[in-house]
Amino acid sequence: MPPKRETSRLTRSPGRLLAFSDGVFAIAVTLLVLEIQPPHDFGRLVQGLGALWPSYLAYTLSFLLIGQVWVNHHVMFDRVRHVDRGVLFLNTLLLMVIAFLPFSTSLLAEALRAEQGLRASVVVYGGTLWTAAALFNIVWAQLRRAKLLDPGLGPVGARAIGRRFALALVWIGSGILVGAFVPIAGVAIIAAFLPAYYLPIRGEYGENDTAEQPAD
Repeated sequence: MPPKRETSRLTRSPGRLLAFSDGVFAIAVTLLVLEIQPPHDFGRLVQGLGALWPSYLAYTLSFLLIGQVWVNHHVMFDRVRHVDRGVLFLNTLLLMVIAFLPFSTSLLAEALRAEQGLRASVVVYGGTLWTAAALFNIVWAQLRRAKLLDPGLGPVGARAIGRRFALALVWIGSGILVGAFVPIAGVAIIAAFLPAYYLPIRGEYGENDTAEQPAD
């Protein structure tokens, strides 16, 4: 008698999902620099380049933020055995928001340059980031709910990763609330937490693993 096939849920390797996601992240960070337009008056080139400081600031912040999302996206999917249709759909929504960030970045830079509409631009910028963070948490919740995580990741590691992802909602939400009244302070709050999100997550390797194994 042939073995019974499990047909209740179709799953697949996360390799193609990661490859597609990496491509979207790469395109998003490339589009950021295309929003920086060179000055038209080459007779005052130095002054013109200096006047572009809002674009440099917004570019740097967004590049590091997208890089941070990319790093934590790999942290998440390095712990995944398989993905299902729900994860594919949710990850697509996440990538859609990431691809919107170059527009939010350009809006913020223009508002800084014009010194008008700063509150609205910070709320739009922060709202884009918050939506991405919310989708990140939803993807993680789906992975846990559907039991798609690597069995080697124990409950301690899973909770540690989940806490890190959930904290981003509070961090970015605080920046949005403050930015609605004091725009520069809101941007500063969003930027201030960036270094922490590039650090390893304590406990992410489970109860027994204390160090990341080098890649082959």
